[in-house]
Amino acid sequence: MAVFIAFQTDFLYFKQDKKLGILEQNQLHDLLESKYLQFNQPDFIPFDPISIPHQFILKQDIEIMGFWSAILAWGQRKTIINKCNELIQLMDGTPFDFIKNHSESDLKRFLNFKHRTFNAEDALYFILFFKEFYQKNESLEIAFIPNSYSENSIEVALINFRKIFFDSEFAPNRTKKHIASPITGSTCKRLNMFLRWMVRTDNQGVDFGIWKQISPSQLICPCDVHVERVSRQLGLIIRPQSDWKSALELTDNLKKFDRSDPVKYDFALFGMGVEGYLS
Repeated sequence: MAVFIAFQTDFLYFKQDKKLGILEQNQLHDLLESKYLQFNQPDFIPFDPISIPHQFILKQDIEIMGFWSAILAWGQRKTIINKCNELIQLMDGTPFDFIKNHSESDLKRFLNFKHRTFNAEDALYFILFFKEFYQKNESLEIAFIPNSYSENSIEVALINFRKIFFDSEFAPNRTKKHIASPITGSTCKRLNMFLRWMVRTDNQGVDFGIWKQISPSQLICPCDVHVERVSRQLGLIIRPQSDWKSALELTDNLKKFDRSDPVKYDFALFGMGVEGYLS
């Protein structure tokens, strides 16, 4: 069944089985809300990479493994979860304690770690960054808070974070491809997903909401293949390129339905994509 939808100011036009219909914005809002409620449930957790940080209670453990599992989140979700569990085992089940107290000999166990293009050299630099950062800071949130910050500056926050992450003479050039930046035009899907996990909070307990200096209203919707495909079919993205500006376009359109928490609809768009709702 072919579906074409073009976003308009007040409603959506869609063509289905060669019949033209009109889906008003309130109908789209109802659809997104219902799917958000459907997928933002505790039973979503075990099958998603967010299950990795949910294994922990300590804030720093949640941050470390949340960040790592978000960065490794490409490919099949089962494989991502397995590789992240492998990392947890390599860190003796206590990531923050391992980061703080490991010896040089402990790092040898990472030499065979690999997930797609992420390899041992990348893993060792992540450990170095975390160790040096947590020696000076209590929370990873600080790395996302630039000196000049405003309501619309999540772009600045992401740019600031990448500078901090690679502010070391030991930073490998190859690792830089794993940390995206709006400067290069990337959608920054993995970083935006990580921020959603850390910042958003509600009664369902999927996202953690342990960071308080960034507001949910500032977040940008993560644009993975499922979210982007459904968003284009719903007319929430018109821009032909898949880049930072298209992520901004999507988020701006979602703000029309919930300005204080637009990224909650990531659940709806991703869920509809996985279940083939508009296929």
